[in-house]
Amino acid sequence: MTRRMTFRRPLALAATSVVVLAACGGDEEATLTGYQRDPAPDVSEITLPDIETGDEVALRADEGELLAIYFGYTHCPDFCPTTMSDLRLALRRMDEDEADRVDVAMVTVDPDRDLEILPEYVGGFFEDGIALGTTDAAALATAAAPFGATYNVQTNDEGEIEVAHSTALYVVDDEGKLVLTWQFGVEIDELKNDLEILLDGYSA
Repeated sequence: MTRRMTFRRPLALAATSVVVLAACGGDEEATLTGYQRDPAPDVSEITLPDIETGDEVALRADEGELLAIYFGYTHCPDFCPTTMSDLRLALRRMDEDEADRVDVAMVTVDPDRDLEILPEYVGGFFEDGIALGTTDAAALATAAAPFGATYNVQTNDEGEIEVAHSTALYVVDDEGKLVLTWQFGVEIDELKNDLEILLDGYSA
């Protein structure tokens, strides 16, 4: 049996702002629900192994696209499957052409148990989802730090593994900038709208 410790901590934001963008084709304004950090952290030089291929993957979206990134683990009973499911539904509510411009990657914070099963777990939510993980504790910590992602894996006195982790969802642009952070519980339509606003920004 796996028990899960949960802790919550404020996002490590140097500065937060609600960003208002002019909507295309009108005077209406579109407001992002997620948080932006100023300056936006640059994660373009950070890489983690693709569990399926072994290739190092840069935490950077393809040109004109976005990369949604989540730090979690497969045995998570609540936050992780809820977040992945909500993101999947948000993408399904978008136009297909726009949804195709959003890639999804999950980074395991519990690599000792997840390396063999994370690709199947991620694939259950996203057909082309990317499963990232490493047993190099320093590399994982280096990747998580600029996002403000935190985690702790320990074994209790009964021999049960307990995992605590932050629950935010992140999105990175094609320059490798962390452009938006959503706290757990963001509404599906808010996810959808924010992604559409960010994608529209490429052509603005």
